[in-house]
Amino acid sequence: MQILNAMPKYNLFGLESQDYESARIVVLPIPYEATLSYKSGAKDGPHAIIEASRNMELYNEELGKDASRMGIYTLDELAPDYSSPENMVKRIEREVSLILEDKKLPFLIGGEHTVSVGAINAIGKKEKDFSVLHFDAHSDSRDEFMGTKYSHACIMARAREITKSCYSIGVRSVDEDSAKRYGKEILYMKDMRGMSNVEIARKAIEMTKKKVYITLDLDALDPSEMPSVGTPEPDGMRFSQLSDILKLVIKEKDILGIDMTELSPLPSLSYPNYTAAKLAYLIIGYTMKGA
Repeated sequence: MQILNAMPKYNLFGLESQDYESARIVVLPIPYEATLSYKSGAKDGPHAIIEASRNMELYNEELGKDASRMGIYTLDELAPDYSSPENMVKRIEREVSLILEDKKLPFLIGGEHTVSVGAINAIGKKEKDFSVLHFDAHSDSRDEFMGTKYSHACIMARAREITKSCYSIGVRSVDEDSAKRYGKEILYMKDMRGMSNVEIARKAIEMTKKKVYITLDLDALDPSEMPSVGTPEPDGMRFSQLSDILKLVIKEKDILGIDMTELSPLPSLSYPNYTAAKLAYLIIGYTMKGA
């Protein structure tokens, strides 16, 4: 029996067929939240992004192509381990290590920002000379927060234990200690206002090594475009600004992995979910060099 008007498959971008062996990008959805300190809901982010992505046009006029044809495979959601944030980080590290062993590019969809630590740990065991490029409204550089070193507010402190080359962009909320210790590793929004997208990208390229892991908290975007986050901060980046910077940086770097985190879907407000899905599609498209 032929089913007419069937819904797209349940995977990122609703792809009709997936093949792990030929895939270049492997998407790992992680519906995890345990350390959020303000609004909850990040655990629902991966599902919301995937659901929105199933309603996108796969040809993109900016890319000039259908990036989905270049090999994207969506894994099943990774079941959370709530015994401790540290144990969840170890679970993510194991999963990402398997993706890296298969010579695929991991693309994590969180969940809270803590998921990034597992991926960075996995990459750190494989690569010794790489940078973490961090897009976020917050510096996330506390050594410990609310009784754990694996809080979403500590991800850059953990990243610096793996690589000393870390650079944050779009920050507009930082604790005093982090501002004093890591100020030279942060490009604040207050300073970005007088810079072009090209200048910001050049700064990011200058401050990072050839090999880069990109971690993106969606609250880097202005709440007018991305209200569905756990801790929205005013006066953030615009979608076109963020995507332009990512395009320029990715063109110059060897990307080791990517994550997108902290979407906390709001009832009856679908456009932030779609915005996140569209951004994910563009980022994946930017990584397809020469394809």
